[in-house]
Amino acid sequence: MQVFSTFEKNAFLEIAISMLEKKGIKKESIFAVPLDNRAEERKIFDNLHRSDGTSLIDIGVALATAFSVIGASIGFELAWGPIYWGLIGASIGFILGVAIRLFTEKVIKKKSRLLKGKQSEVILIIDCDESQVELVENILWNHFALGVAKVK
Repeated sequence: MQVFSTFEKNAFLEIAISMLEKKGIKKESIFAVPLDNRAEERKIFDNLHRSDGTSLIDIGVALATAFSVIGASIGFELAWGPIYWGLIGASIGFILGVAIRLFTEKVIKKKSRLLKGKQSEVILIIDCDESQVELVENILWNHFALGVAKVK
């Protein structure tokens, strides 16, 4: 039976491996694979096949609505009338909202676009008997494994 687990690269991984060896798991039955984590910056703009759930036009649409109402109200007294000034206000509000959202995503929330939380850095694969699976699983969980799976 095989037990798979993911760990951060730290001392707990080394302690878990040595504890498994002490409990009778052979060194040849333990296989650790380091992972390459994402080094490039995440993209802001979504495409058809990938979306991160962040909308760039939400503030733009809200400001377009507000500015169009204000523009139409003021437009009754201006030369071009309420329709033109409402459209001008909507376009200015939309552009301003998208610019605000781009600024917050590029400058303020730059760190939040990186992977959040703990990152798996090592996959640990252990070949063991079915009688040892629960012991191996408990050792891995007690040494702060990020995830554990069993395969027969």
